[in-house]
Amino acid sequence: MAPSSTHTYTVTARDPSDNESDRSASVTATTQAGGTGTPVQANGQLKVCGVRLCNERGEQIQLRGMSTHGLQWYSQCLNTASLDALATDWKSDILRVSMYIQDGGYESNPRQFTDRVHNLIEMATARGMYAIVDWHMLDPGDPMYNLSRAKTFFAEIAQRHNGKNNLLYEIANEPSGVSWSTIRNYAHQLIPVIRQNDPDTPILVGTRAWSSLGVSEGSDENEVVANPVNATNIMYTFHFYAASHGSDYLNTLSRAADRIPVFVTEFGTQEATGDGPNNFTRSQQYIDLMAQKKISWVNWNYSDDFRSGAVFTTGTCPNGPFAGTSRLKPAGVWIRDRVRAD
Repeated sequence: MAPSSTHTYTVTARDPSDNESDRSASVTATTQAGGTGTPVQANGQLKVCGVRLCNERGEQIQLRGMSTHGLQWYSQCLNTASLDALATDWKSDILRVSMYIQDGGYESNPRQFTDRVHNLIEMATARGMYAIVDWHMLDPGDPMYNLSRAKTFFAEIAQRHNGKNNLLYEIANEPSGVSWSTIRNYAHQLIPVIRQNDPDTPILVGTRAWSSLGVSEGSDENEVVANPVNATNIMYTFHFYAASHGSDYLNTLSRAADRIPVFVTEFGTQEATGDGPNNFTRSQQYIDLMAQKKISWVNWNYSDDFRSGAVFTTGTCPNGPFAGTSRLKPAGVWIRDRVRAD
């Protein structure tokens, strides 16, 4: 075995579950000579090359990790202990920071929620994980409704964190009830605001019909292929829930990944509600496809919500334990194994 070196990263960041005090998050990573270690140590600044996500050396990679639930509801599940477990026990490459806009989220207190995102970015960075900044618009489904808010938010995020090499910006979670041309127009207005402050971070663009590339409304990837967003270093998002979304979704994802850059920024092993029975057989078909084509993925969600799609049993947060499997639901056990897989 090659000699190793140990590096300790320390950052002072407010624990989002603690409204009173700042805490110092210190994480130790052992790096094998030759470049492994934390995901960010191993891969550095990400970029889109052709239809794949690549690391700083231009090598195609696949990231695997978890999404938070809404920050307005489950911040207590995002603390020093839980994120330590995600980075070191789960061996997650990436944390998706899901900030709802409506539903008691950003719209209700822009300063508070922007600061929560800042803190979670710092906590992910301290642990050597990548972070997706998820503008979690959901209802209304027209991204233009929140365009002004999105410009304000992403301008600040990009300005503060443009020196980091571990971010991705997801600018529209699940557009619905609108045409691809509307989503494309939204991207054309928002992306330049980000690029003024951060020219390098990959940007993830939501697709039509709840980020299904239009599948749930009888369409497919052709509308994006025929009329792509006019910008560089971008990817298109695809979401699925295995107990609800069968071969039509699976086949579309397979085709699309050969034609456009695709990132699965949200999926579940259960129904589209994030609840109900798991379909692990269908889920494994998706996992195998994404491994084969190096499609990066993030699972929904890292919380103790009562629904079957939340990985922890109710009452686990904030005290845990978060490592191991003792407090995991069946979907949590299943997905942890696949995040950890070599």
